[in-house]
Amino acid sequence: MRELASGGSLADWNGFAASWNDLRLDTHMADGGRYRKRRHAVYSVGKDGAVVREPHQPHFQNLEYNPLNGGVERWFEPVTDEAGASESLHSLLVQSAALFGTRSPAVARWRVEMHQFRIEARPGQAGLPTPEGPHRDGVDYVLVLLVARHNIEQGTTVVYDKQRRELGSFTLTRPFDAALVEDARVYHGVTAVTPLDPALRAYRDVLVLTFRAGSL
Repeated sequence: MRELASGGSLADWNGFAASWNDLRLDTHMADGGRYRKRRHAVYSVGKDGAVVREPHQPHFQNLEYNPLNGGVERWFEPVTDEAGASESLHSLLVQSAALFGTRSPAVARWRVEMHQFRIEARPGQAGLPTPEGPHRDGVDYVLVLLVARHNIEQGTTVVYDKQRRELGSFTLTRPFDAALVEDARVYHGVTAVTPLDPALRAYRDVLVLTFRAGSL
């Protein structure tokens, strides 16, 4: 993904990655967990590479796709102006849209939701990257990009077929390691993360971009 995104500019990557230090607690966790921080934004990305940030709006998934936290409009703190205008983010949006466009060449414009996630792990309390378990997101395509791992173990991505039979697994370990998902074809999930050294901070930072064809 680093090579792909280098089709644009990654000059401000370090600053973009540092914006994960300024996320806000996800207060919509139906399991009562306080291990997830996030910010959210919505973009329109054209086939011509034009990128527009849309007005702030809620994130919604129906219960079919998210039986734990779905069924309600969830308002999250917006992605900061600086992070939202990042050259690195722009490159990832444009290059990912072009890549997914090879699978869906008729799509003229994508609705893209951007999620910044930090999953924290504490002594005696694992962090759950996908608390809803194996799931689909209800979109066309998904990019899950690792931004940072600090003092954690596990966090393994597992891919399943539509009957939820495991197809394979892998672990994102370095920045720009990524999962590219065709959402209609598979389920996916990530195992819990636990601290390597319980005395130190432990977290997993990822960028999730979901792509859906059509208008806003």
